[in-house]
Amino acid sequence: MNTILTSGHLVVIRDSFAEKRLGLLKEGLAADEVIPYLGPGLLRLSSAEPPVPHTPEAVAAALNTRAPAPSKIRTNMWSVAQFIEQRRHRRTLQAWMAEIFAAPVPPSVLHSWLATLPLSLIVDSWYDGAMRAALAQAARTDVVEIQGVTRANEIGNIWTKTYDLSGRELEPGSAAKTVLYKPHGSIRPAANFLIADSDYVEVLTEIDIQTPIPDVVKERRINRGLFFVGCRFDDQMLRTYARQIMKRSNGPHFAVIDAVLLTKNERRFLAASAITVIDMPAGEAAALLGGAGTAADGGQD
Repeated sequence: MNTILTSGHLVVIRDSFAEKRLGLLKEGLAADEVIPYLGPGLLRLSSAEPPVPHTPEAVAAALNTRAPAPSKIRTNMWSVAQFIEQRRHRRTLQAWMAEIFAAPVPPSVLHSWLATLPLSLIVDSWYDGAMRAALAQAARTDVVEIQGVTRANEIGNIWTKTYDLSGRELEPGSAAKTVLYKPHGSIRPAANFLIADSDYVEVLTEIDIQTPIPDVVKERRINRGLFFVGCRFDDQMLRTYARQIMKRSNGPHFAVIDAVLLTKNERRFLAASAITVIDMPAGEAAALLGGAGTAADGGQD
């Protein structure tokens, strides 16, 4: 049996049904009917050992090598970052995050393929610059990147900053064929990071009424569904952002995840959000979507 409806109304498809659905999603992406929502699991597609951390726990570990946090929060990226900000100052946290994510991440076959498509919107939920690099390598001149920024460094009602692929900051609201939306910030071009608990206090207060989400993202999601690749939802922060970015989009929504790895909270979230799970390793899915080559790692999301 290829399709499973769990008791929590979570739909999981696998085997031939999963491959068929990926084929339809590939067509939908090429026709700009689907929004790719990329997660840190994609970093393992180009290298079994990515040059930068590819999980929140790995970021927490990297920060702990610089300033050991109390054991009860040591594996929580957001809490460790908050500990450092309080003890060492925001500038220190910013500098350490820039060090941790300094190494360039080569685009995977999936990044490179997505960069060739006339997509209206790409959501990239991690701090690396692989998707930006793929768009630049494709010589795209019709792209703007919108990044979430911490309010700790800003005066006024600023939630995001906008850049072109050369790194030049643009006026808010600048339009382009493709918008690359990095809700948590990015190492490039300006080392913007939403990382500490304090960064999210005002964001989470306002996100239910959608204030921190750029208008262009709200507009371009309406008639499209989201396709999550390389993402996990095993933390409340990750679930909150995905839920709010999906808000008022028509769907349908899909996520490539190895179903055996799902936690109870992930299952509840996916079911409640009507996200169909394509039960397949991210590397296998990326190779099928990209249409050429194989992933360096066919493992977990």
